[in-house]
Amino acid sequence: MVKSARAKRMEKHHARNTKSSALNLVSLMDIFTILVFFLLVNSSDVETLPNAKDLQLPESIAEEKAKETVVILIGETDILVQGALVAKVADVLAMSGNDIAPLREALKSQNDRVLRREARDDIAGREVTIMGDREIPYRLLKKVMATCTAADYGQISLAVLQKSSEKLDTIQAAR
Repeated sequence: MVKSARAKRMEKHHARNTKSSALNLVSLMDIFTILVFFLLVNSSDVETLPNAKDLQLPESIAEEKAKETVVILIGETDILVQGALVAKVADVLAMSGNDIAPLREALKSQNDRVLRREARDDIAGREVTIMGDREIPYRLLKKVMATCTAADYGQISLAVLQKSSEKLDTIQAAR
């Protein structure tokens, strides 16, 4: 039986569409392997400070990265320890003296939960990081730092934004 040109064309078309294409997995595996190695290598450079959108941290030329420590966040209205509300800024500013009792108790309760085992016994090795807006009053910062010392934290760090080297070069050139 002789097939018409249309029947031949339709047969070719159906034969072309019924073939399944093979997926080349070798290149896909290469991409995933490279991605895994990239993530493993760069996982040690993770900064552990929480993101506070309403805070504008001061700038510094410090080179040292942040470590995992107890974090005190001083906002416009609240003081938080590890994300939990401890005191109101207005109440702290109205207090006489430098000791903030609720903050001290919250810091002492963090000793067992957050700190490394070596730092629990070593008072000089206990670290706390204070994140505060660049506009907070110095007397508030002084009270928070004095309370940290009273709660047996030997190392107090202030969270800052690292200045870019271009800004630093411009500032040094201007002097």
